[in-house]
Order: sequence, then structure tokens, then C-alpha cells
Amino acid sequence: MVLETLALQDSGAVEAEPGDMRQNVEPPTAKQSSRSGPVSPSNLAVAALALTTAACGGGGTSSGTPPGPGSTAQARKPQSDAEAAQFILRASLSVSTAEIANIKSVGFEPWLDAQIGAQIGQTGIAWLASRGFDQVTAANYFDNEYPGDYMIWNQLMTGSNGVRKRIALALSEYFVVSLTGLNFAWRSQAIAHYWDQLNARAFGNFRELLEDITLNPAMGYFLNTQGNRKEDTRTGRQPDENYAREVMQLFTIGLYQLNGDGTPKAGANGQPTETYTNDDVTNLARVFTGYDWDFTGNVDTLAVGSTTRKIPGTGYVTKAMTSDFTKWRSPPSSSQHSALAATFLGTSVPANTDATAALKIALDALFNHSNVGPFFARQMIQRLVTSNPSAAYVTRVANVFNNNGTGQRGDLRAVFKAILLDDEALAPATRTDPRFGKIREPMVRLVQWGRTFGALSTSGNWNIGNVSDSASRLGQSPLRSPSVFNFFRPGYVPSNTMASANGLVAPEFQLVNETSTSGYVNYMTTAIGSANGINNDVKAQYSAELAIAPDAAALVDHVSLLMAAAQLSDSTKAVIRQAVEDVVVTASSPDSEKLRRVYLAVLLVMASAEYLVQK
Repeated sequence: MVLETLALQDSGAVEAEPGDMRQNVEPPTAKQSSRSGPVSPSNLAVAALALTTAACGGGGTSSGTPPGPGSTAQARKPQSDAEAAQFILRASLSVSTAEIANIKSVGFEPWLDAQIGAQIGQTGIAWLASRGFDQVTAANYFDNEYPGDYMIWNQLMTGSNGVRKRIALALSEYFVVSLTGLNFAWRSQAIAHYWDQLNARAFGNFRELLEDITLNPAMGYFLNTQGNRKEDTRTGRQPDENYAREVMQLFTIGLYQLNGDGTPKAGANGQPTETYTNDDVTNLARVFTGYDWDFTGNVDTLAVGSTTRKIPGTGYVTKAMTSDFTKWRSPPSSSQHSALAATFLGTSVPANTDATAALKIALDALFNHSNVGPFFARQMIQRLVTSNPSAAYVTRVANVFNNNGTGQRGDLRAVFKAILLDDEALAPATRTDPRFGKIREPMVRLVQWGRTFGALSTSGNWNIGNVSDSASRLGQSPLRSPSVFNFFRPGYVPSNTMASANGLVAPEFQLVNETSTSGYVNYMTTAIGSANGINNDVKAQYSAELAIAPDAAALVDHVSLLMAAAQLSDSTKAVIRQAVEDVVVTASSPDSEKLRRVYLAVLLVMASAEYLVQK
């Protein structure tokens, strides 16, 4: 066991330069456990995390242009259940035996096209309304975050559209808004609307999505565009620069000029060339002034109980911010949009340009910057397929972003298809290449568990809650990033590991430490095996697993396929199978005894190295 390769602390980590692939060093292959007896979940989890540093890297060897429709890569079908499950688990939130059979029958691309084309199910806003969380009651839903947690767990755990929701979840870690950072009336509805926009635009156009998130009420509050006022020479006030900085640094072009493959361009001094200056930020900030929440048609307030406190209805958090206040402010206020000229990134907004026209000029300039394709492509590949994609892989996807084949830039449907159907992603060698893959995020693991084993909510509210605490929960909760920089950085390198020794990044490893390791196992132990479920509410059914519980080998193989795309090694399966067989059952045993076997099989698979590292 290569325990010495894991530094179980979050100190001393380094951030790789954006786009730095450094793939010329071959990392050692992780040794596998040879234990044949029962093993405790905690010990197995620690051993599993020790192996992830050797396998969480990436970087294939394919090259050339992206395969077009009808090419060998896109036209072919999975050759095994494992290959089918591997693809679906990258593209979606879970896999079933029915989906495996379907994709083996129709092929990769037709299956993906059908998923992309499926109608969007119930929105987050509609679900909150269906549960009465948009009503003013003594529960003060308007002034609480927990309905927002209920909403996102319901969205992720239930319904169809697993592919769309997986993509929207990836986008939520790129265009970050955190429920934790929202503090205004109907904040849960605000985060639901933000999620709904990501979900709706997941296969639309990047430019349209960029405008949506720029004017979104939750984003406006989170990054200070809402209420951002123009300069005032009398007081010395200047426009807030927060969104102007982050829309460049995080949402579009990044810190450094990039080559088409995502690697930094070197300047005359051999160092990376920065994309923007402080003057660019200061000028761009003028564009994002004069916007505020839109209360048009929403001016009637609602009394809270018998008190005199009044609050607005929910409508304002589901409308784009506006720069026109003449319709609802009384008396109408003057425009707070800057009338000064703004020059940034070689683009100029003339003086006295109105807010709408200025915004269009700015977002068009950002969208058309040469960095956006490779910057976005690499991070989406990291979220879905592998932490360390090859330069050629990034280039192919960036080229599709630049031109979808019909002259359209920013076609997200084409981009995500290119990511998932790329030759490098589909290569059989990805199952064994220690450089290829990524760590499964804790929140994705929990969602996969719930969807795979038929989790239901007794209350109907999906009361899983905020699971951000790493000591007692998962250390990660959807739509609750601790900052705009996401839960982890795309260039994060865990120190004193095989990954760092071999020049590989491991972004999700920023969530891993001694506390989170034990916290994950303890939380999943309760989630998987509690008689009453998570928070006495969310509980899996395990109906298919109960039917095969007497056959330990079949049970372990089944869970390994659905959870880890059959990636568990023979030695790991032997360890798990031995532990499962220690719980003696027969076909006539009561379900309570069979469930003990099922619980143990699921927990040990979810604590294994080959599961924690998604290939």
C-alpha cells in the first residue's frame, strides 16, 4: 500500500499555472491491496485515498481533429457493460442496467443525442412552489436558506434529464453563485432560478448564458452588480469592480493569454502574459453600473403574520436585473449607469452609451476573445472526464467552441458532445492509464448513490440539507461553494504525492484531508444503512440488490458495475466479497439480514480507490 504517497493535510499545496499539462513523466502504478480478510470501512477508505494520487491524473495520447458525426468514435457502440457504464457515469448522474442495455443497442452518440433532446422536467422554482415554499407563513421561508437545499437535492436526486443536470452542475462550479453568500428575501427562490437558468442553457449558446448569469439577481447580489452605482466626483466613489474582475478571471478569459491547447503563451521574458490589467478592470466596471433588481409588477408587498413587516413577492428574484427604474420607483430615480467612456481589452464603449448597449459591447468582446474556447474547454473536461487532459484533447474541444461546424461560436451542445465523444475519452486505455481520470466529487457520489438505489423522501422535501461540514458530513454541498473560486481550483496540486511528483493536477483533492476522509465514510455509513435514512427522511430502497444478496460475488459485481463502471480490481473485490460473506444469509433469510449484506457491499465499494477515482 502506497500510503506514503498521500499527504493527509491541505497545507503546502501548490497551484499549477493554468493549462500546464506537464505530461512527460510517467507516474508509478499504484499497488493494489492483497488483503483477503474483513476490513473496516474506515481503514479501507484511508487506503483508497492513498491510491487516488496515483490514479487521479490524466493526459491521453490521441491527437488530430475532433471526430465529426458518423466518425468511427462517434458511431461505435460500447463493447461491454463496463464501457457503457463508464460513458454514462461521465455524462450523467447515475447508471442503470436498462440504460446500459440501451446505449449498447443504439451507440454512444444516439444515446447522448436523445438525452440532450429530452424535455426539461420540473424546474427548481416550480418545485418550491409545489411544496408551498413560496408562501408567506410563520415558517419565514422567505428568510431561510434550507428550502434552497431541499430544492437542489430534489433536482439532482429525482427525475429524468440526468445528462442535462450533470452538465448544469458542472456549470455551477464554473459560473459560481453560492447560497451561503445570499442574504435577502426569497434567497432560496433566487438560487433556484439561478439553477434553472444553468439547466435551461446547458445546451444553448455560451454568449446567451453569459448574459443570463450577468443579469441574474442572485449573481448580482453575490458579486455586487446589483445596486452598483456610477462614479461620483464629489465623494470620490468609484464603481464596484468585483464582477468586472471575476467575469474575466473566472468566467471567460482567465489570468493569462492562452494557446489554442490551453497552455499559457510566453512573453518576451519567457513568463506567461497576463490577459488584463487593473485599468481594464476599472474601465469594464463602468459597464456593470446602474443595474438593480426588477420589481416591476411586484410592488405589492405581503404582510408577515400579524406584524407590520412587509416583504416583496418572489417575482423579483426570477427576473433579469434592469437599468430602467422608471416603472416601479416612485419618484423615478435617475440612472446610476456610468456615462464615461470605457476602454478594456482593446474594446471601447463610447461615452454616454446606455446600459443595455454598453453591456452588449462588453459581453460580445469577452465572448469573442481567443482565450474563451480553451479556457472553458479545459475546465469542463476536468469536471466531466479527466483532471489532466492532453493538449490535443483541449485543442479539439476548443476548436468546436470556436466553430461548431456550421460557423457558430459557443454552441454548448456541440462542446459537451465533443468532450464526451472525443477519441481520448472513449479510448479503452483510459480504464488502466494511471494518468487518466478524476476524483469523484463528494456531492456527486451522494447523488449517484441516491439515484442508483432508488432513494425516496418520506416528507417529500428531500431533507438532506447543507452537507458542507467535512467533519460530520461530505465537505461539499451543491450550490454552496465557499467562494466564487469554487470548492477547488482547476490547477490544484496536492503536495507530497505521486501527482505532484509527476506534474499532475488533482483539483478535487483540495477537499481531501484527514477530517474529510473519516467524515465521508461516517456520513455514508449512516446514509447507506440507517433504518430511517438521512435526517429521518431520505432513504434508499435497494430492491434489485435484495434479490441477489445471497450471492455475494454477484452482489459485489452488480454494485461495482453501477457505481464504479466495473473498475474495481480483482483484489479489491475479493476484500469486499470476503467482508460481505461474513454476513451469512440464504435465500430464505429475512430482508433485514440481506440488507446488512447490501449495506456493506455498497459502503465498501464507495470507499474503494477504484470507485473514488472516476475513469
